[in-house]
Parts: sequence; structure tokens; C-alpha cells
Amino acid sequence: MILARFLSKFFAKEGIVLIDSRGQKYICGEVKNKEKPLTLKLLKKDLNWKLLIYPELYLGEEYYKGNIEIENGTIYDFLNLSLKNLGRKKINIYSTIINNLVYGYKFISNHNFIGASKRNAEMHYNRGEDIYDWMLDKEHRQYSCALFKDPKETLEQAQTNKLSHIVKKLNLKPGQRVLDIGCGWGGLSRYIAKEIGCEVHGISLASNQIEYCKNKAKENKLDNLLSYKLCDYREVKGTWDRIVNVGFFEHVSPKFYKTFFKKINDLLKDNGDSLCLTHTIATTNPPSPANPFINKYIFNGGKVPSGSQITKAIEQSGLVISGWESLIDHYNLTLDHWRERFLNNDYDVKKAYGSNFIRLWDFYLSSCSAAFKWSDLLVYQIETVKDFKSVPGRTRDYIYN
Repeated sequence: MILARFLSKFFAKEGIVLIDSRGQKYICGEVKNKEKPLTLKLLKKDLNWKLLIYPELYLGEEYYKGNIEIENGTIYDFLNLSLKNLGRKKINIYSTIINNLVYGYKFISNHNFIGASKRNAEMHYNRGEDIYDWMLDKEHRQYSCALFKDPKETLEQAQTNKLSHIVKKLNLKPGQRVLDIGCGWGGLSRYIAKEIGCEVHGISLASNQIEYCKNKAKENKLDNLLSYKLCDYREVKGTWDRIVNVGFFEHVSPKFYKTFFKKINDLLKDNGDSLCLTHTIATTNPPSPANPFINKYIFNGGKVPSGSQITKAIEQSGLVISGWESLIDHYNLTLDHWRERFLNNDYDVKKAYGSNFIRLWDFYLSSCSAAFKWSDLLVYQIETVKDFKSVPGRTRDYIYN
């Protein structure tokens, strides 16, 4: 069996057992737990070739449809073991060819204009508020990487750490005007208004998020400092002391990277004291295709940028990179918290969305966590300014003091 031979080479560090649709067992690699080996069980014959030629799509797709089962472990265990073995390497020549063909096609055909961007945002963020109630932190409702000073910290504390870190980098002063692009459910804007006393204007393309933000601003008696609007970043007018975007740049798409940073340049004040902070997932690899499962079922139109794509776009915009930090071993912990909270509500999830949705979301959170732990994903925080005069200090002590 070709798939079994491929998996035997793939699982070089620690192996698994494969059971095909006929019930035939194959030992793939060196199995350490002989009594209860981690087992991949295929319930359809066509998975023998699907998992060989395009596992990036078909593993998640067929798992969530119930055609793949994991025995003596979970999909989280299987994905972590898989990416631990793979690291940053390509899976095989077949999937590399397909990925490159898809990348070329999508680069030509995908255009994240305003209408398409709005549809993509609504598809993910308007799935159902209860999904995010079940998994996100209760204090700030943050749907982006937390900052764990200690791996044992609560999710709430780690998300507060992240917000505090961003605010320190922004070097805010009371009364300044801040634009929050892709404001989500408004946790960062509320934190800035409470802690610093700035005026913050948040924008999003998800109508449920804007409604939530407006209600929370009134509830917290911050509506004198906070405003929100359903609009695209390309439609924003005026100038701002600070601009921040957290978990937004992944939705921009490569064709519009230059457009995005050029717009940032236009929106920042020409006062020698303006600054933008971009917090984004990125890949350590060269520019490459989007994950097909995530693109199809989770984030339509989403694309994780590479460092080279980001720097090129910033240079072309005329902005200056004044700070760049890599956050490693934080997002996998964040995703693990989300997954645990989500699965702790599996009864309610199944009642509202069905058992297939549990598998879909579990695969999404588990695969992303494994990629951040073992593969090519990390988070960048990038500060950009209009000129050297706008750099907050000669050193970065203002962040860490």
C-alpha cells in the first residue's frame, strides 16, 4: 500500500498504526506505545490516495465529515505528532505541486476588494456568538494570540498581558486619537480608553462585532471615548495619532499588502509623533499557499504573510520599521486554552451545531496549535512610523520599564 509506505517514512521520529477501509493494519514508523498505539483509521477507500496527494485539505475535510477516526488518542495528539515529525519540511512532491498550482490560480483569481472582504468577514465572525462565548476569555473577548509570561497563567491574565504590551509599545498619551482596524469585539479599544483615556475609533466588517462593541461601550460608560463603524480600512477618512491592527493583516491578501501600508501612511498624522502597530500571524517560510482546509472551511480569503512580503510592502509604502518582535510559544498555548474551553461545552455545541461541527472546530484549533508549536507559524508585532522623529525613544525602555 503506497500510503502506508509514505507514512512509514513520514513518521521517522515516532510512529503510528494505520487501519485502512478493509480493516488491514499497517505499522508506520517506530511505535513507542505498543499496547495502545496512536491509530489512524480510514473509513473510505478513496482516502488511500486523497491523503497521499493532498493531505493538507483531505485530512481535515474527511475527519470533520466522520470518515477518519483516531484511536488511542485525539486529533490533537495525531496532528502534534505529525508536525513534530514534519517540522518545516514539505509533505511530499504531490501536495507541493497541487499547492503551487492552487497558489498560482488563487493569486490570479482572488481579489479581496471591499465587497469580497466583507463577505469573508461575515462568513467567519458571524457564525454564531455562542461559539466565541464558549472559547474566548471572559474579560476582553480576544480572538488573537495572548502573551503568556508564565505558561501556567490563565487565559484572561495572558490576554491582559498582551493588551498591556501593545499599549506600552503604542506609547499613548491621554486625549490622543487612535484607529483600531479590525477591532473585533472591542477588547483592545475598551482597554485603551479605560487605562489611558484616548479616543478610539474601531472598524470591522462583521456586523455582529460592531453591535457588540457599541453595546459594551455604553455598558462600561465609555461611549464618550469609543466609536465604532462597519467599514473597510480603505474607506476610512481623517488622520490619527496612533493606528493599531491586531489579527487583521491575515485578511488583507498579498495583492493588497502595499495598499494597506500606503493607507496607514496616509492616515497617520504628520506631526512627528504618530505610530502604527501591526500584530499578525506570519510564516517563517518564503511566500507559500494558504492552508487549503483553513481557507475553505474557516477563513475564506485569509492568507498568512511571510516576513519578506511584509517588509517589502512597508518599504514600498514609505513607512519606516521602528520595531519588530517575534512572539514564539504563545499562540499554541492560546489555541490550547480555546480548544479546552470549546470542548468543555461540547454538549451545547452539539445541540446547536451538530457533532460534525465539533470535529471541524477541533481540527481547526488543533492543527493551528500544532503548526505554532512544531512548524512555521509565529506572531510578529511590527511598529511603523512616518519618519525618524516619530520613534518614541532612543531605546525601548519605555516599553519595559
